[in-house]
Amino acid sequence: MAAAAAAACRYMYLWQPNPKPGHLLPRRASTTPPFQHPRHAVVASPSRSRSNRMACRGANSDDVAATTTAHFVFVPLMHHGHLIPAVDAAMQLAAHGALSSIVVTPTYAARLRPAVESSGLPVRLMELPLDLAGTDDVDRIPLDQEATYLLAASRLRGPLERHLRAHAPPVTCVVSDICHPWTAGLAMSLGVPRLSFLGMSAYCLLCLQTEHHAAAMHNAYAAADPYWHLMPEEPVEVKVPTAPPGFMRLPASEKLAYEKLAYAVERAGVDVDGVLLNTFLELEPGTVVDSGEVRSVNVWAVGPVSLFHQHEHQHSAALAARGNAPAVDADECLRWLDGKEPSSVVYVSFGSSVVHARPEQVVETGLGLEASGHPFIWVVSPENAGQDEDEEVRRFLEELEGRLSGRGLLIKGWAPQQLILSHASVGGIVTHCGWNSMMEAVAAGLPVATWPHMAHQFLNEMLAVQSMGTGVSVGVEWLKEEDGEVAVVERGAVEKAVRSIMGGGDEAVERRGRAAALATTAREAVREGGSAFINLRRLVKRYQAATPQDASTSPQI
Repeated sequence: MAAAAAAACRYMYLWQPNPKPGHLLPRRASTTPPFQHPRHAVVASPSRSRSNRMACRGANSDDVAATTTAHFVFVPLMHHGHLIPAVDAAMQLAAHGALSSIVVTPTYAARLRPAVESSGLPVRLMELPLDLAGTDDVDRIPLDQEATYLLAASRLRGPLERHLRAHAPPVTCVVSDICHPWTAGLAMSLGVPRLSFLGMSAYCLLCLQTEHHAAAMHNAYAAADPYWHLMPEEPVEVKVPTAPPGFMRLPASEKLAYEKLAYAVERAGVDVDGVLLNTFLELEPGTVVDSGEVRSVNVWAVGPVSLFHQHEHQHSAALAARGNAPAVDADECLRWLDGKEPSSVVYVSFGSSVVHARPEQVVETGLGLEASGHPFIWVVSPENAGQDEDEEVRRFLEELEGRLSGRGLLIKGWAPQQLILSHASVGGIVTHCGWNSMMEAVAAGLPVATWPHMAHQFLNEMLAVQSMGTGVSVGVEWLKEEDGEVAVVERGAVEKAVRSIMGGGDEAVERRGRAAALATTAREAVREGGSAFINLRRLVKRYQAATPQDASTSPQI
């Protein structure tokens, strides 16, 4: 692990106390035209055939086989935070000449189909049945049943392998979520390489790979109080709870199963051919290199993957349905935004997997937003607001909407987030610091008020506040309780954070300027000649059948 420690130490220039914001974000002059999607494959009508109770829908495989040999099979974790960027990456590769197949359950296939079919790209959906307590919708599975879902998913290997062997064109690379270690055996049996797709920053990947982080994770189960995650050499402290919320917070009966999964993930990570990250080289230059050196694997920075949707072939309806059917009419939402001044609206969302269990937090958040004086869109789904179960919260939200009369839009369900963030009236975002939301904020050029809830989200907060210089923390504090519950963030802190990112002071103006510069750099990365564009082209070339491996098929660093 000496190499891991060395890599971490080399990277510590990013985390010196009070770094100069934005100092890792050089801007490059660009004379290249906007990125145009190359379409190398003929797309036929969706196939409706089924084999082994599986349906492959999207590009006709015979047509694709005639024009390309690179075939990436994506096996994502079917949580929205993992699934959405994986689908975006699959579509990016298809735009560069490959065939991309995405393995999902019928429920998720139905949700993804509008975006896939409207893209006109050689992307197909492989439907695999998965029955967990009468549903194949992973979002409906309780957190304490996460290990059960992962075990059930591992049983898909047999049907998936039989299907891939029986249908052309042959797979040339398996791309799987880190939580599916069973795909290592699948790739080995098929005789093809395997890539891991991680929906996290390069810095988070580096932390996962270091001996120090491994020790910290072990201590998380043994410690009685919250612990400090420290990196060597001038560390910045990141407070992580003893039992972080989410899939890591498991009852005693599930703890052993999770530890076995963690061991399997670690072993599978040793044999991986490379890692795909939703980041870009200019955002994390040193870390992308170091994270690859730790394990001696190729690290492909191909983000921001969400920028795939910012092109001429995407219309608002498909963009609004990205990930799931929205709980608000997209046109109605756009009309509401059209009526607001440029950069005046703050968007508030805590992600698809975050649960605000206590009604008082919902109330404090709403009152803070109201006191800020800024128009806002607030995503208050039944799962993370609790209004379906608490009459007081339901009544509060109704009264808040009545008082604001057009200044606040509450979306009670899935929100068309990227469609909203790309609107000119939106000027900032209050976020849980999930990496998807962070990268979408970067792509949109928006400053962020950071409100992390679990694990790696605290590292993402550091990136926004201390490195990018585009973030302001709301000041989350952990209670010293076994379940790792966060303390209530009071209305005054919410108001202050919103005013900090939306206000007109010098600091706010400079923060918005850094965010805008980052967006320019992100767009340049995905344009022709940019770092992500080059990596995608090289990936397609590298995983074509019988392609010699040389510098032209290695990641851009």
